[in-house]
This record gives sequence, structure tokens and C-alpha cells, in this order.
Amino acid sequence: MRTQKTGSKTNSRSETSNDGRSANNRMIKGLVVAAPASNSGKTTFTLGLLAALRKRGLRVAPFKVGPDFIDPGHHTRIAGHTSRNLDGWMLDADENRKIFSRSAVDMDIAVVEGVMGLFDGYDGKTDAGSTAQIAKWLGLPVLLVVDAKSMARSFAAIVRGFTVFDPACRLCGVVANNVGSPRHLEYLQEAMAGEKVPLLGGIPRNSAVEIPSRHLGLYTSDDHTLKDEMIDTLAAIVETGIDMDALIKGLPDIPVDLPDQSRVGEPDVRIGVARDNAFCFYYEENLDLLRENGCEIVYFSPLRDAVPPQNIHGLYLGGGYPELFADTLAENLSMKQQIRRLCESGMPVYAECGGFMYLCNQLVTTAEKKYVMAGVFPFETRMQSRLVSLGYREISFSGETPIAAAGMKARGHEYHYSNLSECPEAPHVTQVYETTDKAAQNRRCPGWLYKQTLGSYAHLHFRSCPEIGSRLADRCRKYRSSDA
Repeated sequence: MRTQKTGSKTNSRSETSNDGRSANNRMIKGLVVAAPASNSGKTTFTLGLLAALRKRGLRVAPFKVGPDFIDPGHHTRIAGHTSRNLDGWMLDADENRKIFSRSAVDMDIAVVEGVMGLFDGYDGKTDAGSTAQIAKWLGLPVLLVVDAKSMARSFAAIVRGFTVFDPACRLCGVVANNVGSPRHLEYLQEAMAGEKVPLLGGIPRNSAVEIPSRHLGLYTSDDHTLKDEMIDTLAAIVETGIDMDALIKGLPDIPVDLPDQSRVGEPDVRIGVARDNAFCFYYEENLDLLRENGCEIVYFSPLRDAVPPQNIHGLYLGGGYPELFADTLAENLSMKQQIRRLCESGMPVYAECGGFMYLCNQLVTTAEKKYVMAGVFPFETRMQSRLVSLGYREISFSGETPIAAAGMKARGHEYHYSNLSECPEAPHVTQVYETTDKAAQNRRCPGWLYKQTLGSYAHLHFRSCPEIGSRLADRCRKYRSSDA
């Protein structure tokens, strides 16, 4: 590993080792940042850790556990390397390991930000869907960030509980967050003196590094909230607050598989992908799967561009915040007209959540302001003051679509503050989703199909159904041939 202080190095394996691992892998450092509960400060700490590691000259591969789009954007901004989602419900263990290896193989260190509390998953009986599950699947130790506000000796009791609860999930250290004073940190150090897990330091309370909130969570990286000065501040807080040398030195070397160089061929079709402040929620793996199947990704902005890209054979409109930019989207008449024309022409189009809202007739804000959207689907979407739907979803396709054939299944999630306030009878639009949640209970989350345009509130992870990549690419080729 290239580090200025510890001098440890990663190694490429050229032959089979004594432990039986494959010759086709490389050794790097890695850890999972977790916490006892949500709102413990692990996201801000993770951002600071990424910044501090990069300041040391290390190549950092960031990851996020769970179906989150916002944190990975901030990770990417700081690390300079695309952050990937890992998920124990949408994807199996093997797929998570492949995602991890592909992204981390050329890096020095991998940092995985957890979700919720370390052992919190989708039931109280097992670690299924939890951060702990991902840590064990990847063979990574856990750095536990504990909110120490209003605590002293009780801090050690919490840490001990997390140490012994699941011995297979190993802690490599603890960080105290929200430390009130140097004396407070001394109390915590005294309490932790006899524990097996080292207290690596403390992070003081600092509201200056908090990222402002929005109704769906934090501001996204596309809003340029993380200025260089804030990143420098985050790095300094972590570098001075914890023993970085001890942390890095104590991390084990883990193997990551070398990528299959034959995975990506020459592209032969082009897919326009909406990417701007209004449409910024994409799993990078979805785009990679399309690339692997011969698709060139061409980004464009429904906010700023007059028309979609030329010579494209498909469209992908992801989620985001169209309601915050509804006036600009509504005023961009040429973009709306051209996208509707492409949908009418039979071009394969996939739109999810915010992208689906954009393809409906109208978007109504909580202030009752109405904005005319693209008008592909005959629906009105209306923003609500409260969360409308949240949770994992398994989609069974009940009809032929541009991304999946009837009978296929894919997994994803819902998270939105709007609903369909007007849903008139539309014989030319059909429902093609049958939906259940993580408990296999039926849910209403329709997928609407008009010609070759598919729209829904569900965000699908394409790796949960890899055939999506080849199916959409083939439909794009078919459209290209018919349009020739």
C-alpha cells in the first residue's frame, strides 16, 4: 500500500498461496464503518475518513451498504473513485463480492459505510440484510462509531456488547463521536482501558461539517454541497481526532479478484441517460451492466439541454428531485416534446421514480402549483408532506417489457414523497408489475408500459436480474434496425 506514514504495502499474488487462495487476486486493506444505531455520525465520519486517507496519498475504493443514492455520491466526490452499493437483500453474497472486487482491485484500501445499526437487517432473528452480514461476506473488520454524547463508562458497556454479540463479526476499533471536551475523552479512555477493542480516538462536536437535509435525506453531490474547504475540514478532524496510523496498521490484508478483461466489448448502441440535479439517482452497477452488453452511455440534462442526444437507441431516466426543478423542466418545451416523440416512436425507454414523474402529465407540488411534464403517461403526480412509500420490492414481470420478459423477477426498492393523484382508465397503458416486499407481502407498486416505455416508482438493481442488460441492449438494437 502506498502510504506516507505506515509504510505497509499491498501485494499482487502471482501463484497459489499456502492458504489456498486463487492466484488471480490482489491484496488490499479494507474496513466497514458501522454504528450501534442510525444517526450516530457514521456518514460524516466516513466522509472524513475518505478525505484523510486520500490526503495520505492512498487510492480509496468507497462503498455503501443498502439502497442509498445520496451517500455514494458524496463518497465519489471525496474519494475520486465511484462508490458502489452493496446489499444483502437485493443481491446475493457472490454478486456483492464481485462488485467489491471489481471496484477495489486497483485501490490501496476499501471503506464500506454501513447502514442503520451494525446488526440491523430486515428482521430481529438474523443478520440478513445488515451491515454485519456484508462485513462477514467480504471478510472485513468493523470500525464502530459510537455517539458518546452524555456518556462516560456506559460507552464501554455498549462496545463490549457489540464485541461479544457475534464473534464472527470482528471489530478492529472504536471511535467516539460527539465528544464534548478533552476531559470527556479522558473518561471514555479510562472506561475503555480494559477492553479488547482499542478506542482509536474521538471526534468533537462540530456543526460546521453537517450537511443540510432535504425531505428525501441529505443534499446530493450534484448540488455541490461538499466544497473543498469542507472536505479539508473533514479530513483534518479525522486525522487529528483518531490514531490513523494504528487504524491502518491494524487492518488485515484481504484478497480481491482480478477483473475479467473480456467483460466489456465494443459498444454498438447508444443509450441516453438523464444526469443532472433533477435526475441523479443511479446504481453505477446498472450502467456498468448496460456497458457490458454493448451500450454506450451518453449523458444529457433535461434541465439544461434543448434536446436529447442525437443518434441514440434508448433512454434511461433515473430518480432524483424533479419536483425541486419542476419550473425549469416544464419550461424546457423542446426537451419534453422530443422525449415524448421518442417514446411514441417505440424507442426502448426505462424511467424510475423521478424519471417516471417526468414522463407523466403533470407534477403538483405541496403548494398546489401544477407543472406540465412530458405527458407520455396520462397520470398526475402529487407531492406529499410525508413519506408515501419506503421499502424493498421484488418485481415479477407480468408482461413483455423493454428490460425484462414476462415471468422474470428483479429486486429493488421504493422511496418517494409523491403519489399518483389522478390515474384515469388508459387502455393504451398496461400494468406489468406484480410486487411483493421483503416479507413476501403483496404491495402496490405498478409498472406502467406504453409501447416500449416502462415507468414505475420502483428503483431496480439490474444485477438482481442480469438479463436486464442483454434484454435492453437487444431492444435498442432492434429499434436501431427499424429506425435505419
